[in-house]
Amino acid sequence: MERVTLTQYLLEQQREHQVITGDLRLLIEVVARALRAISVNVGKANIPQTVGSGYGHEADPPAPADPIHQVANEILLMSNEWGGHLAAMASDTMTEPYLIPNRYPKGEYLLVFNPLDATNNLEYNVSVGTIFSVLHCPEGQAPDTEAFLQPGAKQHAAGYALYGPQTLLVLTVGSGVVCFTLDREFGTWFLTQRNMQIPADTKEFAINHSNKRLWDAPITRYIDELLAGKDGPRGKDFNMRWVASMVADMHRLITRGGIFIYPKDKRDPSKPGRLRLLYEANPMAMIVEQAGGVASTGTGRILDVKPGALDQRTPVVMGSRNEVERLVSYYRETDSRD
Repeated sequence: MERVTLTQYLLEQQREHQVITGDLRLLIEVVARALRAISVNVGKANIPQTVGSGYGHEADPPAPADPIHQVANEILLMSNEWGGHLAAMASDTMTEPYLIPNRYPKGEYLLVFNPLDATNNLEYNVSVGTIFSVLHCPEGQAPDTEAFLQPGAKQHAAGYALYGPQTLLVLTVGSGVVCFTLDREFGTWFLTQRNMQIPADTKEFAINHSNKRLWDAPITRYIDELLAGKDGPRGKDFNMRWVASMVADMHRLITRGGIFIYPKDKRDPSKPGRLRLLYEANPMAMIVEQAGGVASTGTGRILDVKPGALDQRTPVVMGSRNEVERLVSYYRETDSRD
């Protein structure tokens, strides 16, 4: 494969295909530099005196005592606040949007991110990741909480970084899904996969089976059928894979097919689901749809949900088209009987 850098790819999307604006290209490049810095910090997270260095900002870095999740959050904030492409940012570590300080130029985009998903896995040296997406600040709208409460279908870009044996950046700007690998020696992102596609059929599923007692009937029915294997109604064996790191589980799914399920459960009936719509479900849903998969709440398209709050939760069923549609059909059958 020709050695194509992230910048070259984004320029191609801007100039040749006119998919993105120049400001969006520059914003994604800044985010990618921040992800590179987070990767360095993740790699030494259990070493004393780790600090958030290398993100190109004159302000003081996070204090050494900061948890790694907070370090990642500060890297993303401090890397992006001065570039002139953003009006505000929202992170799952903050209760309110982060407005661009008055001393910096303002842009028209909003950046949303989960700075470090599944941080607890670092204790066991298991892969973790960063999830992000870009929205456009509505014209005439102040960059406050309301500006961020847009359906996922309005995202202009979405991606995630996976910090594992290789550091990967999976990205969509609305023209398919691509993967970049970080050359750690040179600090450069190189394109390693174009046009990533999720197979429509699969024999793999990801769910936390320990919560079975809390599931709704459609989930229980579906998983029981998978576990019955070739002697059951599906007539084939399925494998369960569960890393408990959404980025790791989703990357395996996007690479080789599968269905990822994090359903609503009976633990807290007041919560519509467990995963956060803005910070996790929406970015991943955009990537999944761009890769030919389906992303559903079980009863509707994730990207059509209008958020009511920054921390809104949602059930998630996404991945290989035929499996997601089968599970969604079980929800419809249950609703029709009710």
